[in-house]
Formats: sequence, structure tokens, C-alpha cells
Amino acid sequence: MSNSKLGFSFKETMSGGFAMGETDPASGAEKGKSDVLTMHGTITIDDLDAFIADPKHLGVLDVVMDWSPFGMNLAAPHGVFNLFSPSDDPKLKLMVYEWCLQQSGEWYYFAGHKEVRVHPLRDLWNDTTTLFTLLYKGKDKTGPVIGAGIISIAPPELVKMVATFKALNAQSVADRVRAETEFGRFFLGELWDTYVKKTGT
Repeated sequence: MSNSKLGFSFKETMSGGFAMGETDPASGAEKGKSDVLTMHGTITIDDLDAFIADPKHLGVLDVVMDWSPFGMNLAAPHGVFNLFSPSDDPKLKLMVYEWCLQQSGEWYYFAGHKEVRVHPLRDLWNDTTTLFTLLYKGKDKTGPVIGAGIISIAPPELVKMVATFKALNAQSVADRVRAETEFGRFFLGELWDTYVKKTGT
């Protein structure tokens, strides 16, 4: 990479039921149980300090997707990733995963989000692992919704994800440790603020 800033990356795999012709993620997940969609995502943060300072915490999502109605090993590079992005609701932050791909000459846009809401601590796992996803016709979210579902990360995949944490452009062991520490402090700090501090748990 040409960027000399200290960055960070990790991989995340989520799977779940997804169905065409649905506009509600819950209904799509139920109807699409036999058509599981799997999203293999690589998240890249080129400049970790800027990422943490940015209120939207924007990174890049590169996806390889498996879904029988479309096919296997479908590449969808240069998607959108936001971690703990503010919403209009002060008690809700979003983890955003969006990717666009072309299939049989048509463009499709998958837009998913996890809802990190001020909840009791017991809700942390479900909130941070469940991606409510809509499928739009076209290259962005201005087109009609033509599919929906819910994909999530299972505990074994979470363990694998942590193992993929990687500092980018680290020039030393100290750089690598700093990147891992800063990302971990930011991530855990956001969770603490939402599920402990704001709820008084």
C-alpha cells in the first residue's frame, strides 16, 4: 500500500436467510432459510487515527459473496463500512455494511446495518452480530427494494475474525501493538458507552 499512515484490517463472515421479493429483513430471513447468503468481508482502514477521529468511522469493505440465486464467489470490491456511525436517534448507532455487484448484466446493491442501541448488556451480542439487509435494484439505495434478509456472525466465525486483526503499514512491533491497542480501545469504549454507561448497568 502507498499510504504510510498506520492502518488496520480484519475479515468478517456473516450468513443467513435471504429472499428475493421481500422488503422486510425478518420476513426475508424466514422465507430464505433454504437460500443462505454468505458475505465474506475484508474491512480496510487506511488511516486508523483519522478513522477514530471521524464521527462516521468510515472504512472500505471488499466482499466475496455466496448466494445460490446469484452464484458463488462473487466479488464486490470497494464497498462501504461504517463502525458506530451516529443516527438521528441519540440512543442508536449503526454498523454499516454496503456492497454493489453486477450479475447477468444487472447491478444490485446490498445495504445492511447492525443496530447498536442503548440496551441492557445482555443484548450486546445480538445487536453487534445481526445485520439487517435490503437488496436494491441498481448501483445505490435509490432503486426499488427487491430482496431482504438477515445475516449474522456465528461464535466460531467471531473467533476467526479476531485472528485476522492486522496492523497495516506497521514499521515495528511497537506500531503493530499500537494499532491493535487503539482499535481495541475504540471498539470496547463504544460498547461500554452504549451498554454500560448509558444504561447504568
